[in-house]
Amino acid sequence: MTDASNDILALLPARLKDARRAKGLSLEAVANLSGVSRSMVSQIERGESSPTISTLWNLTRALQVDFAGLLENNSMNDRIEVLRAEDIPSIDNMGTSCVTKILSPPEEAGGHEVYDISFGDGGALNSQPHARGAMEHLTVLSGTVEVTSGTVSKQITAGDTARYAADVAHSIRAIDGDARVFLIVKSRKNPV
Repeated sequence: MTDASNDILALLPARLKDARRAKGLSLEAVANLSGVSRSMVSQIERGESSPTISTLWNLTRALQVDFAGLLENNSMNDRIEVLRAEDIPSIDNMGTSCVTKILSPPEEAGGHEVYDISFGDGGALNSQPHARGAMEHLTVLSGTVEVTSGTVSKQITAGDTARYAADVAHSIRAIDGDARVFLIVKSRKNPV
């Protein structure tokens, strides 16, 4: 058996116990749901017995946890996902004289989106209203921009942050030279 296999087996008892507790289930309840005896579930959680694949499968189904995820050696806390600068997707044809780099993962579209936008002098990004309740949080990294939300406009400079409604027509425009902004778009999950 490899060191990686031994590491997984060492983590398995705690992961099973954590999954059971997260569901609020007793040892007896897991035994009833899985068909694995209560004493065997207890022994596995204490690390006194190594489950067969069949037993582990029954336990993961009863606990409604991912079989493969339970056996992964790396948890989400032990991972750093890096997107290299040259791999960041960008949109060059949205707006006037601006390049929008998409920093958030695709699955976040429509929920919590993150952008790095560079404007040439006079460059602008005009947006139609987003979903009801949507907000934008914009921080100017360099230069000066004018932000308009509905009928209100404000100039903000490097280091400033503006928060404004994005469920109305809104825009960002560079003034007095190039500008770069960091933009977060937050949409409400269940608008009222």
